[in-house]
Amino acid sequence: MTAIDAANFMPASVPPLVTQIVFGLCLAVAMIGLRAIIDIVAPTSGPFAMVYPTVLIATLFGRLWAGIVCLVVSFLWAWYVVLPYNWSFEFAQEGDTARVLINFLSCCVVLALAEVFRAAVRVREAELNDSLDRRRWLMAELQHRTKNNFALVASMIELQKRRQKNPQAAAALEDAANRVFSFSRAYAQLAVDEADRKEGDIDMASYLEDVIDHLAHASFGEDVQVVREIAPIALPRKQAVAIGLFLNEALTNAAKYAFEDGRGGRIDIALEGGPHDWRLEVRDNGLGNKAVSEADGGLGKSLMRTFANQAEAEHSIDVSEAGCRVVLHRSVER
Repeated sequence: MTAIDAANFMPASVPPLVTQIVFGLCLAVAMIGLRAIIDIVAPTSGPFAMVYPTVLIATLFGRLWAGIVCLVVSFLWAWYVVLPYNWSFEFAQEGDTARVLINFLSCCVVLALAEVFRAAVRVREAELNDSLDRRRWLMAELQHRTKNNFALVASMIELQKRRQKNPQAAAALEDAANRVFSFSRAYAQLAVDEADRKEGDIDMASYLEDVIDHLAHASFGEDVQVVREIAPIALPRKQAVAIGLFLNEALTNAAKYAFEDGRGGRIDIALEGGPHDWRLEVRDNGLGNKAVSEADGGLGKSLMRTFANQAEAEHSIDVSEAGCRVVLHRSVER
């Protein structure tokens, strides 16, 4: 969070005092031009009427010295040019001395109040920034600890799987470990601080690449080629985690049923679109409808349906002799 400040728009090599003086002079010149236009339609308006808002703006957005420079230049100009006698510092009436003094003191009060307000805003801004920094630190620490806990759980499941002699139980434990890994990678991506994406969004390219690499190594043999084309889009955490888990189930099902007999083949994974409209496709050239009876009604499909709902998306599974194609897509009318 940064307050509007003229110094922020200048190169770092320019001293702040120079910026303040230039900004104050520019506002004073702008006031003089505006006053000249006003005198055409309202020549009887107060000589110092335009000085007040100009000093206020100069102080609020240009700091103290901008307000002082603007006050001195604009006030002297209004006195010399606008106040009778025009183009003279002499007074046309006896009461003009007090008039000028009162207006000058009033402008000084405006300048002082503007600077006090600006200082209060700076203090509040610093407090908010400190609070945001603490919040970011706490969130990063929480995400880091959560990621580590997920990794620990996955490791414990993996150890238990290795000790398991029952093949079905070992397969179930492997599925659980893969799901935990997907959660872990999502939290790992949240911990990455990238300036080009909103806080809390996950870089899908990096996240899904991690999930695919893990599953390709853990679930597929060397004869299965895994080809991926992931668009570099950022999605909210809820959607991203659901997509990662959906992909985990799709690949797990492919490993179980498409290439269950140890045959080789190919899996194509593609994510395309943008933050609002995206499409994930997983296509393999495995056993296809020869494995439908085994795959239908399984836990994997039930979980895929659940994860699709969590991602606020629609999914479809098409099985043929050429293989299986799984699609998860979200389209928002705008």
